[in-house]
Amino acid sequence: MFESIESTAEELERHSYIADPGLATSLFLALKMERPLFLEGEPGVGKTEVAKVLSRAAETPLIRLQCYEGLDLSQAVYEWNYPRQLLEIQTRRGNAETEVSDIFTEEFLLRRPLLQAIDRSHERPPVLLIDELDRADEEFESFLLELLSEFQVTIPEIGTLSARHKPITVVTSNRTREVHDALKRRCIYHWIDYPTLEKEIEIVRRKVPELNAELSRQVVEFVQAVRREDLYKLPGISETLDWAEALTHLNATRLEPAVVDSTLGFLLKYQDDVDRLRPRSAELVAEVS
Repeated sequence: MFESIESTAEELERHSYIADPGLATSLFLALKMERPLFLEGEPGVGKTEVAKVLSRAAETPLIRLQCYEGLDLSQAVYEWNYPRQLLEIQTRRGNAETEVSDIFTEEFLLRRPLLQAIDRSHERPPVLLIDELDRADEEFESFLLELLSEFQVTIPEIGTLSARHKPITVVTSNRTREVHDALKRRCIYHWIDYPTLEKEIEIVRRKVPELNAELSRQVVEFVQAVRREDLYKLPGISETLDWAEALTHLNATRLEPAVVDSTLGFLLKYQDDVDRLRPRSAELVAEVS
């Protein structure tokens, strides 16, 4: 499926993901070189969807680590199953031949996403999605260096556990802060920008086929006009698709100022942005009609 850049783009398109040549090239090389793919871009431009499509296309599990402030190894990698260990100790009580050290084995591990991704029981490489890495603390990045370089994890009580099949790894960032160069060097980097008019119309056509062609064009032209406004948070492709689907439930056949005003919450997620745009919404509707 991924034997060339062209076949990579075709496979993504088969699963309704329209990739530009740059993304198809980066993904193809990441797969061939067995390197993580690091995707940056504004929220809602389709970074996470790349991993989901890869999982469906390769028919392999998607293992997702959603990053957040305060994320540590116990949530991301592993922790010991303390209740089970305590039960085991109580069961062994009185048996002098047993050793407490026996409870620090893989049998008593709770495997979190990163350890699940390198589990040697996988028959084929899973897709590992490390989503919104920029939300995690910088200390967490330091731990990822070993994982992304060697696809192995060192557990003091057990030793080093390594993958039999390197996971297909996708790391995403919304660039709320800069990710360290040391981590980026271990990855193939690609920036996903907002789509062109033609590309976004095609995305809407594939994802919301029940929307008529004229309204699809108006929706995308309106969204792209909104992105040129001075707003705190510009709408991404996900907002475009949500809005397009909402309009189908309203049985809309063309954009009307009243419908736009009542559904701006699908495009804009901050009230200040809604208040700033609403006085101009009728003007923008007229431009795309």
